Amino acid sequence: MRIEEEIKLDYSDVLFRPKRSTLRSRSEVDLKRKYKFKHSKLSWEGVPIIASNMDGVGEVRIATKLSSFKMMTALTKQHGDRDIKDLQKNKSIHDYVALSCGTSKESYTRLNNVLKKNPKFKFICIDVANGYSENFSKFVSDVRKKHPTKTIIAGNVVTADMTQELVLSGADIVKVGIGPGSVCTTRIQTGVGYPQLSAVIECADAAHGLGAHIIADGGCTSPGDVAKGFGAGADFVMLGGMLAGHKEGGGEIIKDNEKSYIEFYGSSSEEANEKHYGGLADYRSSEGKKVRIEYRSSLEKTVKDILGGIRSSCTYVGAPTLKQLSKCTTFVRVNNQYNDVFGRV
Repeated sequence: MRIEEEIKLDYSDVLFRPKRSTLRSRSEVDLKRKYKFKHSKLSWEGVPIIASNMDGVGEVRIATKLSSFKMMTALTKQHGDRDIKDLQKNKSIHDYVALSCGTSKESYTRLNNVLKKNPKFKFICIDVANGYSENFSKFVSDVRKKHPTKTIIAGNVVTADMTQELVLSGADIVKVGIGPGSVCTTRIQTGVGYPQLSAVIECADAAHGLGAHIIADGGCTSPGDVAKGFGAGADFVMLGGMLAGHKEGGGEIIKDNEKSYIEFYGSSSEEANEKHYGGLADYRSSEGKKVRIEYRSSLEKTVKDILGGIRSSCTYVGAPTLKQLSKCTTFVRVNNQYNDVFGRV
């Protein structure tokens, strides 16, 4: 047993230090990024925010809406060929959708069937809760051999060593985050995790050293947190709860005291396992929870609020583009982020 004494930080532990800026308006900030991926050799350009492959978020209608902002969506693992036919109406949709799979034979077969019928899709998201197994690295390597020209996202991990392992196994983009999500209970159930800001900083450094990229997955509660992810070196930021509860995500609307709600739950929750796998296996426990969140009809309004917040972050630190945000970032450690005497926003 050993203890690492160095303090690790979450988004809530820091604020951006403002700096002199030549920008006259938020409208001058360019949020688009252009990347070329290590293994697939494909290029991509857009706003590097990704809707998580969770029920109610990684859905077809959300993908359609976000693509109009040049933002990405990782579809849930359960989407088959029939589900994505509507996406084909948008000729550029293939640049903004990742097809997801796990490591099971059934999930991988479904992915291959979709790609066989829809070869224009360029992104594969290989998603497991624990990316530290040797089997996972081998699976990533096998997918790379079968799909050499696809851009592969793989995760989740939180340390530099496994980031490098996944990149060397064939991942173009490594998904970073264990336990920070709003409906994830992994840290409670297992005691395992890593503060998200530090994980992003360390994994980004490891990936960039090999010419690869990372996604900061989870832990964002506000537009400021999304900006902090980019400031810490993330190439993409993945959002779940911040994009949940909208009409585009589907789900049953629940009326309660004249207010409307939608249920939102973690991908490893009892609800998700019941829906997709017939229930929890005897050897495992739930690592997610179900919550009710207030129904929000306009996804477009939410997206504009997030993008507006990031633009404002850039103006405060003097970054004319999202690419330059991390270069302009100095974080200051804090004990309190803001005055909440009248409640949280």
